[in-house]
Amino acid sequence: MAENRLWPLRRFLEGYRRRVGLCHQHAEARVEPREAATELKSYPDALPVLKSLREAGIRLAFLSNLTPYMLGSAIKSSGLEGIFEPSLSTDRVRVYKPDPRAYQMEIDAFNLRREEILFAAFGGWDAAGAKLFGYPTFWVNRLNLPIEELGVAPDAIGQNLTDLVDFVKAQRRL
Repeated sequence: MAENRLWPLRRFLEGYRRRVGLCHQHAEARVEPREAATELKSYPDALPVLKSLREAGIRLAFLSNLTPYMLGSAIKSSGLEGIFEPSLSTDRVRVYKPDPRAYQMEIDAFNLRREEILFAAFGGWDAAGAKLFGYPTFWVNRLNLPIEELGVAPDAIGQNLTDLVDFVKAQRRL
């Protein structure tokens, strides 16, 4: 894999660690995306909530800026194997989210219209990008961060995946 393809991801990981206070003792500690992907762990609510969504007949996909190798490693290390129908890497279309071509991958994978897909994001920037693309959006704002100043807000915000389930149930009753 070309080093220049990893550079934006490495910068993101380093900046994210600083933003949420996860820095190593040494400020110059370098984050290696391949290694980070193999060490990711899911939040305790992830597996039971995602399984309950699947059991309710909701199709789940994972759309990520990680390479296919890193995405597969992250899913495996987090214990979420078998939960997602497709695991979609933006590497396939050679762009990063929030480029609209990245979000188009879900429409193509599921053969659905934009309004039939609920995009749930961990990053506020990703929720904004999906909303600008036309998806209904839910931001899982575990870090209680302010809404990104990008001129658009997600349809709903919660602090965990249980809040996402509540939102999905409310939408299905409409």
